[in-house]
Amino acid sequence: MQVPLQRVPEFAVKDPTRCCMVEIHLTHLICHTCFKRQEKLHRCGQCKFAHYCDRTCQRGAWLNHKNECSAIKRHGKAPNENIRLAARIMWRIEREGGGLTEGSLVSIDDLQNHVENFGEEEKKELRADVESFIEFWPPQSQQFGMQYISHIFGVINCNGFTLSDQRGLQAVGVGVFPNLCLVNHHCWPNCTVIFNNGNHEAVRSMFHTQMRIELRALGKISPGEELTVSYIDFLNVSEDRRKQLKKQYYFDCTCEHCQKKIKDDLMLAVKEGEHKPSQDMVKEVIQFSKDTLEKINKARSEGVYHEVVKLCRECLKKQEPVLGDTNIYLLRILSIVSEVLSYLQMFEEAADHAKRMVDGYTKIYHPNNAQLGMAMMRAGVTHWHAGLIEAGHGMICKAYAILLVTHGPTHPITKDLEVMRVQTEMELRMFQQNEFMYYKMREAALQNQKIQVMPEPSAEASQDLFVKKQ
Repeated sequence: MQVPLQRVPEFAVKDPTRCCMVEIHLTHLICHTCFKRQEKLHRCGQCKFAHYCDRTCQRGAWLNHKNECSAIKRHGKAPNENIRLAARIMWRIEREGGGLTEGSLVSIDDLQNHVENFGEEEKKELRADVESFIEFWPPQSQQFGMQYISHIFGVINCNGFTLSDQRGLQAVGVGVFPNLCLVNHHCWPNCTVIFNNGNHEAVRSMFHTQMRIELRALGKISPGEELTVSYIDFLNVSEDRRKQLKKQYYFDCTCEHCQKKIKDDLMLAVKEGEHKPSQDMVKEVIQFSKDTLEKINKARSEGVYHEVVKLCRECLKKQEPVLGDTNIYLLRILSIVSEVLSYLQMFEEAADHAKRMVDGYTKIYHPNNAQLGMAMMRAGVTHWHAGLIEAGHGMICKAYAILLVTHGPTHPITKDLEVMRVQTEMELRMFQQNEFMYYKMREAALQNQKIQVMPEPSAEASQDLFVKKQ
């Protein structure tokens, strides 16, 4: 099958990070230099906290880690990632000053902190962070005033970018990228932001300088047109998106999609036909869906995946006579159950739910949305595992076309997807030539080699572009 490539001009702006940080619960699983997940990492012999792929990564991190290393030893333990990130930012300011650095359009001092917009709970958390920071900050380092420290925490709070691992499937850290903080939000944007650690060796060799993040065009952009990104996932009705943006980023979204409530009808769709459900029935099913999602999240966090499947099946039984195929509550359940069933190697049932999920996503998301591409990839792999080679190859090709735009050809996900595309294309030709022999060879291959399964389902919801301390 020919990949349906879209003619989108290559446009990628790379921004040097001010600083970035691995999340504290993943410090022993993720390299603190290249953010690659490794089974065996080398621990810093001094602080016993930072972990690296090898000495190359450790040497590349030393400029940013040496102050942190001695501070952790003095403090006795590592604080949370927000405090460590603030400390790294201020150690860099100590070295280079707080003004514009090479390649930067804006300084850390000039970024919005929105501290004046904080509610009482946020102010309480800010005071706690500042106190913890002062305890952690070494007395021999440059001393900063309370107001400036609060400014740095405010910047992290509303300008910190989520960083993912090399496969882009899990949020593993947070970074501050000053130039990209200038890009405004739009619910239907013309750009996307991707953390691309690309070729591992290339990334490691440049880490003595700076980590980078990419702003990529999703389509043709006219001269003078503002570049925009979406700070949050689009898969929410306009009212909920506006509430989230106001609460998290302190502004009222006035984009066309919010003002005209574009696609809200699809996201709240109900079954059409002679026996259209009543409003009371719709409200009852939506509330049941919300309650079930809370139970599912608890079961996922505890790793009780068979309970997750049971809850999803019960919820789908309630939803299917009432909710339309693009209803977001139905799609959320389909996404969870397809992922968990695939992990449990119940591929045929997983494939059915995954197909319904991507059909719904396709009608809602921008055609070059990264979330759509990732969902399409997951659905394609699930169909492949289920032996549905034609559908699987088609989905993998569509995912590849999307991710070429959103992630670029050098991203590890895109490279992995290209390998899958070639593999499934070869298998599809074999299937078309002799279906019986294809299944016999597939069966023999699976007996000799354990089938590759999806990674363990994450208890986290889909990650937004910016990270927000909860």
